[in-house]
Formats: sequence, C-alpha cells, structure tokens
Amino acid sequence: LSQVYYQENKVGSIMALYTNDLSVIRRTFGFGTIMLIDALSLGALALYYMFNINVVLSIISLSSLLIIMIVGSLLGKKITKATDANFKAYGRMSDYVQEDFSGISVIKAFVKEKLQMKRFQKYNEENRDTTLAITKISIKFEIIISVTLTLINLIIIGYGSYLIYKHSLGELATNMDIGTLTEFISYFGSLVWPIMAIGRLIDMRSQGQASLNRISDVMDEKVEINDLLVEAGIDESKPIKGDIEYRNLEFSYPNSEVKVLTDVNFKINAGEFVGIMGGTGVGKTTIVDLLLRIYNIEEGMLYLDGKDIMHLPVKYVRDNISYVPQDNFLFSKTIEDNISFSSNLNEEKKNYVNYAKLADVDKDIVEFKEGYETILGERGVTVSGGQKQRISMARALYKDSSILVLDDSLSAVDTETERKIIKNLRELRNGKTTIIIAHRISTLQFLDKIIVVEDGKVTGVGTHDELVSNNSHYANEVRLQELEKEINEEVGEKHEE
Repeated sequence: LSQVYYQENKVGSIMALYTNDLSVIRRTFGFGTIMLIDALSLGALALYYMFNINVVLSIISLSSLLIIMIVGSLLGKKITKATDANFKAYGRMSDYVQEDFSGISVIKAFVKEKLQMKRFQKYNEENRDTTLAITKISIKFEIIISVTLTLINLIIIGYGSYLIYKHSLGELATNMDIGTLTEFISYFGSLVWPIMAIGRLIDMRSQGQASLNRISDVMDEKVEINDLLVEAGIDESKPIKGDIEYRNLEFSYPNSEVKVLTDVNFKINAGEFVGIMGGTGVGKTTIVDLLLRIYNIEEGMLYLDGKDIMHLPVKYVRDNISYVPQDNFLFSKTIEDNISFSSNLNEEKKNYVNYAKLADVDKDIVEFKEGYETILGERGVTVSGGQKQRISMARALYKDSSILVLDDSLSAVDTETERKIIKNLRELRNGKTTIIIAHRISTLQFLDKIIVVEDGKVTGVGTHDELVSNNSHYANEVRLQELEKEINEEVGEKHEE
C-alpha cells in the first residue's frame, strides 16, 4: 500500500487488526465450525426421535428455534455495530499507547507521566464502555433464548399432559403416556444445546462480520503505486545509469488541491554530484520522493535515463536508488544487520565495515562493548542523532546503487565530519549520481551543481560561484551563513579569553 495509507492509518489501529480482528475471525471459523457441526448433528438426531414420538410437540419445539433466529437477526446488526465501535475504540487506545511508549523519553523529560495516564484513562474508559455495550446485547440475547426455551418447555409439558389426559379418556388415539412425555422432554433437553449454540453462533457471526469488514477494508484498499503504465520489454537486469530530468513537473499531495511543486525543470547528468538547497517546507523532499515513486505523477514529467518514470517498474526504480531520509529509521537489530539491510538472504554479505568507515561512523561503533554486534534499541534510540544518520548513510552506501539521495543527512554532524564524508563519497561514487539535500552552504559549495528551490519552484541551477553572482536568494543565504559563522567564532574567542 502507498505511503499515504500509512500516514492516514496509525500503527496502533493497524496492529489492532492483527491482535483483535483476526482472533475474532479465527474463533468464528474455528470454534464456530465445531459448534455448528455439533449442533446440527445433535439437533438432527434429537428432532428425528421427537418427530417419531409426536409431530405437534416437535413443531412446537422448533418454534423456539424460529423465534431465536428472528431475534438473532435483529440483535445481530446491533452486535456488529457495537463490535465495530469497540474495535475502533481499542484501535485508538492502541494508537495512544504505542505513541506514548515511542515518545517515553519526551514524556519523562517534561514530567508528564500522570497527565498521560489521565489521558490514557479516557481512551481506556471508551474501550471499556464499548466492550460493555457488546456484553449487554449478548447477555440480553442469552436471556431471550433462556426465557424462550423455558416457555416452550412449559408449553410442551402442558400440551403433553393434555394429550395424556385425553388418551386416558380414550378420546385420542395416541400412544402418549407419562413415560413417552418424559422421553420427549428428555429429547427436547438434548435439543436445548443446539438451540443455544445457534444463538451463540449468531452472536459470534455478528462480531466476526464486524472484524471481517475492517480487514476487508485493508485487503480491498486500492494499490495506488502500481505498474499499470509500465512499458513492455524493460530489461530490469540492466542498472539505471543515473540521468534524471524533471520536465515542467507539477505536483499536489493526494486529497489536496494545493500545488507543492510548480513548473519544476532541471536535468542531472549521470555521475554528477548535485545539491538541492532551500528553506524549510519549500518542496525539496517532495522532489526526491517523486524520484522514488512514493507518489504517482502525470506522465511526461519525470524521466530516468530518458524513460518516463511512470513507464518503469516500481521495484526496478527503487532497486537502483539508495535513500537516506530525514527521519532516519534503524531496526532493533545489530548494527551489522542494519548496515547490510539491503543484502538478500542467500547472498554473501559484503564488507560492511568499509561502508561504516566511509560514513565516518566506524570509530564510534568499535567503542561500543559489542561493536557491530550491538543490538540497537527501538528505532535506534540507543545511538545519538549523528550516529543514527551515519549508520543510515552506511546502509545506503552498502546498497551501492546508481543513484544516492541524502535528504538533510549531514545536519547532525560537525563541519569536519561532513567534509570527510563528502570526500569519501566523491571517491566511492565516482561516475554515479549523488543528490544531497542540505541547508548548510559548506555541504553544497563544492558540488558539481546546486539546485535552488523556493516555494515549490526551482529558481536557480548552477555551481556555487554562478549562483552567488546570479541568484539573490542563494547569495543572501551565503552571506547569512558567513555572518553566523563569524559571530560564532567571535563568541568562541571571547569564551576562551
């Protein structure tokens, strides 16, 4: 499913499908099937012997099943609705808990444990109330079943006694006597369980239907990023060279009419080191996201090696691009596993240490007690921001793709480390396309080409010197950063004095 789906549906709600909904469906099909076979077998045998004794009494007995099915169909809709509300409430509670555990360090830093507990209580009460709503309907249904069976049993005893009385007077030619009525009531007692089971099955089915609807929503979700426009005859074994061209590209996020990119035009030649520079929220990340086919665009706007990206298989495009996003995500595995994440299961791992050295993170890793076998905490919380960025960079370098994209991936490292990483990238990726999104001019000034983005538009393309002379926004940014550097140096000197 597309990135948009995971932005609109939180982790807790999705995991609720696995913890709650699948369990309900499994119980409905598993235990429900056993219960159905048991009820049908026992019920059929009981009815067979009951009809052999007396047809009228048997029909009276079956009326209980008819009543239960009618009531069940009416209450079943309420159970389905209540179950859906309950699972949505559970999903919201699960969302809240998952987010709290992910942000536990922030909660503790602001001493907000008690406040978060109070907020959790609200979600917990909502979950409790919706659970009780299901329970109340289910109990009401069971009471109706018990009352119905009791009344039918009384009717059987009353009518059976009437038949015995008439038979004793010789007015009815029946074989009904006290022994036969006792036998019939015994068979009806055997029929009670199947009737109760039918009631429970209606209850289980109603809950299962609510879960099935929620899971069906996921299974039927439209796959937006697909290969429907792919041309025939694409040789996926041949790597992409790295020529990239944006032609009059315009883009709006799904479900939005606001254009975040307008008339974007520039070309990156294979093997170039290119920087993308601009303020926060101007569309830099969106430009590279489109390169990764995270979103669909119109045909004729973005080309890889001269071919429309919408005509290339998604897997082929992504296989040829290494990406280090702004929000660096590390798995709760060893550092080695994180760096070699792009390896296939059956292939021999490359020398991951070399890539850690190229990302200038090896010296930090070897200081850990377990070295590269150190297991990182959830989302990499056990390493610093700079270490996380560089481990993510080592992972991207390990993939060794034709195109490398670094999205503000050097912001957490100092200038000296940044310069060393850029030098290593130049040596390692000679002849391969590299795109670096950054705010610091020091990161960009020695690249082959710099693309300036303002308010969703490309306002300048050129080298550092060219842009200083002909692009006011870039030149102003250079002056501001130089002034900031001078102020910091003066403050540092005064501090030393």
